[in-house]
Formats: sequence, C-alpha cells, structure tokens
Amino acid sequence: MAKHKLQRFEELKTMERVFQFPYPLVHTEHGLKGAWRAKVFHNENPLVLELGCGRGEYTVGLSRSYPLLNFIGVDIKGARLWRGGKTINEDKILNAAFLRVHIEWLPEFFDKQEVDEIWITFPDPQPQMSRENRRLTNPKFLTIYRSVLRENGVLHLKTDSIGLFEYTLEQLAGEKGALELVTRDLYADQPEGFDLSIQTTYEQIFLAKGKKINYLRFRFS
Repeated sequence: MAKHKLQRFEELKTMERVFQFPYPLVHTEHGLKGAWRAKVFHNENPLVLELGCGRGEYTVGLSRSYPLLNFIGVDIKGARLWRGGKTINEDKILNAAFLRVHIEWLPEFFDKQEVDEIWITFPDPQPQMSRENRRLTNPKFLTIYRSVLRENGVLHLKTDSIGLFEYTLEQLAGEKGALELVTRDLYADQPEGFDLSIQTTYEQIFLAKGKKINYLRFRFS
C-alpha cells in the first residue's frame, strides 16, 4: 500500500464528522442510527446521502449551496474520502459529513424514514451482465434505499452511461412511485432550478469529451 494512503487513513481517524466502520466494525455499537440530526448536525434539517461519493466533491458542493440541508457522503474507499473530509473540516462546513462503509450496510446506520433524499453521481456502470448485482440501481440496492428513505423520499441519478441510465429506468418501472424528471442531455435540457455548477471531476472530464449527461429524479411512494 502506498505510503500516502496509509497517511491519509491515519489522518481520517482525527477528522470530525468522518465516521469509519469497515468490516467488522460495522457491527459495533456506534449510536448513529436514527441520531444523525441530533448527534452530528445538531438540527432537524432534511438528511441527504450521496452514495459512492468518491472524493466527496458533490457532497461538498451540495452542502455549500444548500446550507439548510444536511449531507452525508458514503464510500468505502478511505483514501478517496480523505479529500472530502479534509475540505469540510478545514472550511468548517458544518452541514456535511462522511461515512466510510459499504452501501449494503446503510440499514445498520440509518433508521427507517431517516433519510430524505439519495444522490448517486457517476457510479461505476458495471456494464458486464455478470456484474449486474454491483450496479447501484439494481433491485437489491433499491430495496435498501427504500428501507431508509422517508415516505415520498427522492432518488437522484446522474451518469454519463446511457446503458446504466436505461437499466435504471427499467428497474424503477417496477417500483412504487413517480418518475418526476428524466433527461438524456442535462445541459441541453436543464430542469428548472437544477444547479449545473456542482460538478465532480469525472463530470468535467466527460463534458470536455463532449459526452451527454443523463439525469433522473424518482420519488418513492
């Protein structure tokens, strides 16, 4: 393991509002489930997750733009989370936090109806059929999201992969809820009120290559 990764792992342990529970620590008594607003954010504002957040660029961007919402970036890669954790601590962004766990473990950390919205931004599309069970919008994951989202909770997907996008639309067709927004070219067909200024590094690279960005918003019922 590279030396800088080890240094980042150690630094993560000292950061406020960065919580690490890689296996088997996920099963410890952490006291966070149902208590994020009270113990971490100290307010009753809506709770928004970004799943597979990587370096946390979107989590940080959203938290800066929407100070009356609480944001938690979730990823298992500690060396990536380090960047987002460092930013929110250095810049004293108090409405953002990071959680280092596998997404499958969300019900261990969030109570039923505790989460208001979920963002999935530029996930690995896992195009091989043999890896369908790792796509973050497959039925297994949708069931997990529904288990922590409040009634009428919202799922956002933003991706350059038209394959993953169409696959997600097929999966959501079997879910109870309403597809509120769909665009296969976000920058040509901007939804009213959508903030295009919040971009990940990947998104900037895709846009520079002329790729179209797909976006959907689904509200569970």
